[in-house]
Parts: sequence; structure tokens; C-alpha cells
Amino acid sequence: MTETLPASAQPEENRSDSITRFSRHSFRAKFMLVVGAAVLFDIMLAGGVAIWNVQRLSRDATETVSQGLTEATREYLNTYIDTTALRTNLLLDQTYSEVEALGSSMQALIDHPETETRVGEAIESDPDLGDRDITFDAQGGWAQNLEGPSVVSVWGYLLDDEGNMLPAAEEQVVNSSSFNLVAPALMSSGSNKLQMYYVGPKDTPIMRTTPYTTQAQTFDKLYPGHNEDNFWDFFFPGVYEGWQSWLADPSTRPVDRNIVATEPYVDAITGALIVSFFQPLWTQDRTDVAGMTAVDVTLDQFSNLVENVQIADTGFGFLTSSAGNVIAISEAGAATLGLISVDAAGQGVTGMNRFLNQSRFPAISNLLLPTDNNTVIDTISIDQGDGPEDFIVVLKRLDPANLWNGSSIVAESLTLGFLVSRQEMYQTLDEVQREITAATSNIVQWQVAALLISLVIVFIAVYAISGRITAGLSQLAGAANALQNKDYSVRVSIPSKDEVGAVGQAFNRMAEEISHYTENLENLVEERTAKLESANKEIVALNKRLQTENLRLGAELDVAKRIQEMVLPKSTELENIPQIEIAAYMEPADEVGGDYYDVLQNDGRVKIGIGDVTGHGLESGVLMLMVQSIARALQEKGDYDPANFLSVVNRTMYKNIARTDSDKHLTLAFVDYADDKITISGQHEEVLVIRANGDIERIDTLDLGFPVGLELDISPFVASLDIPFDPSDVLVLHTDGITEADNAAGEQFGFDRMAACAQSNRGKNAKEIAEAIIQEVKDHIGSHKMYDDITLVVLKHR
Repeated sequence: MTETLPASAQPEENRSDSITRFSRHSFRAKFMLVVGAAVLFDIMLAGGVAIWNVQRLSRDATETVSQGLTEATREYLNTYIDTTALRTNLLLDQTYSEVEALGSSMQALIDHPETETRVGEAIESDPDLGDRDITFDAQGGWAQNLEGPSVVSVWGYLLDDEGNMLPAAEEQVVNSSSFNLVAPALMSSGSNKLQMYYVGPKDTPIMRTTPYTTQAQTFDKLYPGHNEDNFWDFFFPGVYEGWQSWLADPSTRPVDRNIVATEPYVDAITGALIVSFFQPLWTQDRTDVAGMTAVDVTLDQFSNLVENVQIADTGFGFLTSSAGNVIAISEAGAATLGLISVDAAGQGVTGMNRFLNQSRFPAISNLLLPTDNNTVIDTISIDQGDGPEDFIVVLKRLDPANLWNGSSIVAESLTLGFLVSRQEMYQTLDEVQREITAATSNIVQWQVAALLISLVIVFIAVYAISGRITAGLSQLAGAANALQNKDYSVRVSIPSKDEVGAVGQAFNRMAEEISHYTENLENLVEERTAKLESANKEIVALNKRLQTENLRLGAELDVAKRIQEMVLPKSTELENIPQIEIAAYMEPADEVGGDYYDVLQNDGRVKIGIGDVTGHGLESGVLMLMVQSIARALQEKGDYDPANFLSVVNRTMYKNIARTDSDKHLTLAFVDYADDKITISGQHEEVLVIRANGDIERIDTLDLGFPVGLELDISPFVASLDIPFDPSDVLVLHTDGITEADNAAGEQFGFDRMAACAQSNRGKNAKEIAEAIIQEVKDHIGSHKMYDDITLVVLKHR
């Protein structure tokens, strides 16, 4: 049966005013004209711009690559010199630490003279550690011991006419014997040291050195007359007086460290180029110098650091003083810098000068060293006889140190430097330029060919697509007119799989649904009403289930909160504790809090615990109850060792947390009170102590423990701290819910505000102090929401 469309739905080509396929009013013609022109313009514009950009790229590529390579090179050199400087500073710090360790051990005995004498006499009486047979050498005019842990040299002006040691010198020998215990051990460990030694005060400057050498004999050969003048004035004039000025006015110390280094010099005993580091020793009353400990290290260690610098093939490193004296460099590097080595002799030491400003190359002699800690990267030109060559120079100043310059102590900062040929670093740039030129020519040729091919493809595609699009659109236009005239039986047949075909399929479904809904509207309304009623019943039932579940969860939280409150210490327990008053306050942010505190008593001992589980709510509250139970069991068992107590709590909690598959942990600290003394262990917030006279002490617990529940064994991190707790002293423990409580403006309450409140109320009892702090916290929070649990424990000595 042939279907006849109404007049309004007749195809356009069947009308008397029909539009032909390629007439100027047809959609296909307009489509081809508009799309073709747009695509043609776009292709021609894009092609022209592309060719122009390729030409510009050819001109700018070298500059861009050069800039990128320069930035990458600067970043590489900056990182490399920072790393090398760090290694050099670490080597210096290691040497500092070793001479400080020797000095600290001897200073401890100087500060306790009676112990120093007893220790010295015990060591001297030991056959292995004592100084055997200190014998007078008539020819040299000094006395020296036989081989032992150290060589002891007593100079002639410290001996009487028969060659015996004067009493003061003999006392110095005995009192400094502890050197034989410590120095040999330090020599055999740590950095590579040449020797370590001790020199007494200026009135009795005996000298001890390890390892044993023929010390005095060597001095006689190298330093004639040394035995006729005071050791300090002969060898190191100005060092002793510099230290004395530090004691009189600490602000005269150039660098905030007691150690003083020397400029490089030739060692009298070994002949090696060395640097000495001196650590002063003070008298017990800190009014004068009591001598020094020292270490000699060879420059080989520093030379290895800079000589192992490898930048490209010929780059090298060097180390120079602030005056420009190069103290470490390879032979090839010294030749490149044009350095001239000149021996410099002085009283007691012999050094070597290789100054940059004496270089035979003007660029090096005029080189300015950095005056701050910023890295300097510059380019200089050096003519080594084959014409000028550009070099990149990188300079970085090391950490400052105190330096003896031969007469006084001044501040000194060494400078680490790199030098590398610029041509070597940028040798890839020429290769890139050649490749860019060749690539430019190829790109232009391919771009022109691509333009021509694109034009042909576009016109073919536009012609084909326009035919498919206009055919479907014509059908859709006729069918739409029929549907407008309420002919719901109309359908279209568009075979294409593109968007127009999808529109045709959607149109057919829409026409079918309209026809279906028109015929079955009343049935659909009844069916939809029944579905809505069924859905409403399901919603009502779901609401009832949710109400029941909320009641059950609320009851569980109430039970957990009640259990948590039940295990807290009762006020009657706290009131019955002799000697100290204890007041506590805890308020959870949710129904169940994650803060912990407890007061345990057993055998006259009182242990107060405080902690903070991560987060808050039911899970955190359960972990808090676990800690309370474990701590109570250990206290009842009689485990009074703070470190062991905390380690056992951690192991138990770690296993419980692993079993519950929880990701929580807690900070935890304990305070033990007994015999007017407080012992603190574990890592938590700072502990506040208000002394009876109003002085405030803040005790950091960071180094006293480790977060509980993160590791199975935290015993290596656990320590304890004993502090006195006298009458009227006040101790405050808290969780971060107090110090981090913020108001509507985001301002936190803070530790200082809590300390000030406790200090101003220290005359009151513990309960009144706690109430004053809590009231001030509440006033600070105001109407703002409380986001974390608040816990406060106040102890006051009765």
C-alpha cells in the first residue's frame, strides 16, 4: 500500500517552487560554499603561517637551544657545587666533633679537680696507660717519656737545675693523663687524622701527642730556640690571648664556635701539609685558659674532594681561602689557573702560598670571591698561548670558621670553585644548528606538498558529506511538517551512521512514542500512579529502618561514653594522694573522646599518664580504654622502670592495633612522682612547670619517646628525665585540644597563654588552677565549634 503524505509534508523537490540540488538557494550549495571557503582559508592561512614559523624557527632555534642549554648547565653546576660544598662542610664538622669530644672529656675533669687528680694518679700507676720514665735530655734541655700511648714533652723552662720537673709541671703531667684514655681511641676511628695532642696552660705548657713520636728531638732540628721561649708565644702567638679576650667579652669571638683552625702549614714531625684545629680548655671558674686539645689533619682529605670533581673532560675543582690562597687543587688545575707556588716561612710553622691574585692570567688574578652564601657563576677568558678561551667559573663560599692568621684569631670562610671550558660544555650546540638548518629545508618542502594534498582531499570530502547530509535533512524536514500536522504515522529512512542518521532514528522513536502515549495516556497515568505509591511505601519502610539504626548506634555510643567516664579517676582517689594535689578535666569533641589520662597509685608511688589518640570518636575511645587497662595492669604488677613500662605498653598496643586493622596511633607520656621528684618519660606535648617563685619551665618531650602503636619496639627511643618538684611547685599536663583550640577568627589559644594563666593562678590549689585555665580556653573558643578533645591535668605540691 502506497502512503500518501499530506500537502504540508510533501518533499521540497515535488513542490512547484522546489529547490534543485545545486541551485544557489539549496542547503548543499550553501554548505559546500561556506565549508569549502572556510576550510580553504584555514588551510591556506595555516600553511602560510606554518611556513613562516619554520623560517622563524630556523632563525630562533639556536638562541632557544643555547638558552635552554645554558639554564640546564647552570642548574647542573649549581647542584654539583652545592653537593661538593656540603661534603666539604660535613668533613670539617666531623673533624670539629672529634676534637670537641677530646676537649669535652678533659674539660669535664678540669671542672672536677679532685676527680681529675684521682683519675690521673690511677692512669699513671697503670703499666699500660701511664707515662713511663720521663727522662731529662741534657743536650736538648727538655724531658720526655719512653714510648707509650702518648709522647709527653716537658720543656726546659718547666724543669729545675737537675732536670727534674717543677711541681706545677709534674701536676700537669698527672692531671692530663686522661688524654691516654680518650685520644688513642679517637685516633683509631672517625676521620683520617695525622695526630691529636694536648698543650697545658701558658704557665705550664707541657705537650702530649698521640701516636708516639720523637717529638722534642724533631722540634730541636726544625725549630732551634723553641725550648727557650714559651710554647704558646713561639708556635702560636695570639691564639692564647684571643681565647682570653673571648672570656672577657664573648662578643669578640668572630664565629660562634670555640674551635680555631690554622692556615695550611708543613707539619714539623711528618713533613705533610696539614691544618690544625684547636679546642680551648677553660679553668674551672671560666676566668682563664687551661690549655687546649687539638687535631692535625692532612690536606689530602680536602684535596681528594676537589680533585675528584669531574665536569665534562677537563673541568676541575679547587679550594681557596678568603685571601685567595688556593689550598687544594690538582696539578693540571693549578696550571690552568696559572698559579705560582711560593713557600712562606714563619715562626713555628711553614706554609705554602698559591694566591689567585698572583696568577699569570689577568682573568684569574682579578677574580672576585663571593662575599655571601649565594653561588656565583660567571664566564672568564684565559689566553694560554693558543688564543683566548672562554671558561665557566663557579664559586661558593663554605661555612665560616675561626682562623688563626699567625698573629690573631679572625673569621674565615673557604671558597669552593669549579672551572670548565665553555666550548666543551656547549659542543653540542653546533651540531644542533646544522641539524636545524637541514630540517628547515625538508619541512618547507613537505609543508607545500601537504597543502596541495589537503586541498584536494577537503573538496572531495565536502562534496561527499554534503550529499549525505542534505538527503537526510530533506527527509527530516518533510517528516517534521507531517508530524506538525498530527500525522503520527510518519517515519524517515536515513541509512547514514552519522549524527544525521542518529537524529533520524531519534525522530522515529519520538514519533512512535508520541503515537503510543497519545493512544495509551490514561493507562500510563494509572501505571505511573501505582509505581509512585509503591515507591512511597518503600521510602516509609526505609525511614523506619534508619530511625531504628540511629537509636541503636546512639545507645552504643552512650554505653561507650559511660564506660570511658567510669574508668577515669574519681575525685576521692585524687584527694587521698598525700603530698600532691591533682585536678583533672576532660571533654571529648564527640560522644566518645580519644584523649587519655589516668592517675595510678601503688606502694606509695603515683603515676600520671596522658595521651592523645589520632582522631576522636568510638574507635579512638576504644584505643584509649586499651591504654588505661594495660597501664593499670603494669602498675599493679610493680613495673616501676619508666622506659620498660612505656615499651611494654607500646608492644601491647601495637599488636592490638594490628589485630583490629586500625590505622591509628597515639602520643603518650607518663609522669612518676616520688620523694619530691618528678620523672617524665614518653613523647607527648610540652610539660609546663611553674615554680613556687613564678619561674616558668617548658620541658620538650620529643626526645623522651616515640608515638605508640607505630613500631613494635620503641625501646631505643625511650628515655626519662628527672626534675625536682618542691613545695608549691605546679606541673601542668595537657593535650593539643587546649593549645590548638581556635576561635571564630582562626586564632589558636596557644601554649604561652596557658602558661600565663597557670602562672597568675599559682597561689591557688590545683582544682582552682585547672578551672581558671579551662574557663580561659572556653572564653577563647566562645560560640565556635570545638574540633578536638580537651584534656588538662594539674599537679601541685602540697
